Amino acid sequence: MAALYLKAGRKDLNWIAQCLARFLGRPPTRPIFSTTEPSKGRLLYIPTRTFCMAEDSENSKRNKINYQFQNKIEHIGRKIPHQHVHLIDENCEDMGIMHRADVLRIMDERGLRLVPLREKAEPPVYRLMSGRQIYEERLKLKEKQKAGSKSGPPKMNELRISTNIAQHDLDTKIRQIQKWIDNKHIVRITVQQRKDSDGSEKMVAILDNILASMPGKATYQSEPRVAEEGRCRCVLRPMSEKEIQEYEKKQKTKDNQQDNEKKQKNKEDQLDEKKRLADSDSLKQ
Repeated sequence: MAALYLKAGRKDLNWIAQCLARFLGRPPTRPIFSTTEPSKGRLLYIPTRTFCMAEDSENSKRNKINYQFQNKIEHIGRKIPHQHVHLIDENCEDMGIMHRADVLRIMDERGLRLVPLREKAEPPVYRLMSGRQIYEERLKLKEKQKAGSKSGPPKMNELRISTNIAQHDLDTKIRQIQKWIDNKHIVRITVQQRKDSDGSEKMVAILDNILASMPGKATYQSEPRVAEEGRCRCVLRPMSEKEIQEYEKKQKTKDNQQDNEKKQKNKEDQLDEKKRLADSDSLKQ
């Protein structure tokens, strides 16, 4: 009986030993550290995760870094106010979280400048850029801000003219209309008939002359329309970029055609002159 108890006790001890061996044999989980050659002795902690859920994936998409500048583009030189930064290189590649000493080393090696992208993020996001990239991004940002300031419905201006207006006064009115058109405004013009003998043709002619004074800039949004009460109205608007390109193309074709016609006429005149001289010489002989 004692032998049986001793044998059972040994089995229990073996089972306990196996469980302890399995537990103690697992490698402990350790945080991952990253070091670079010039920063040995200074460890950078990078938290890692063994797995992620669908919700975490969606959050990472929402927190994706926006590489576009919002307000201004200014490089900070070598004075990096943060110990660790999230670095984006000049090709918009994510280089991860780095110590500022490593960032300075990369700046010196590549001849780049450091520009803050999202300083309020944790950690703050900075981007490496060349001088040319900074210049080009500033131009893009300036154009974007300029386009944003002009967004919204165009302003409407109104002007009244009488058919007996003097030429000097008409020229002044035309200059004012040109300023409005240059500022991308819409202009509503009303011509008032003062004499019954003028007729509607004169009112339409005045409006056509105003439009003709701004070639390649303005066009009719609403063509001249004569009202019963002796008025003629129209609306001018600035040309779009596409309309300006089409106008310039047609104008170039027209100019080339006129040049060809002029050259052809000169050739014909030269031939006529030669023929006249030949006839004159034959008469003399």
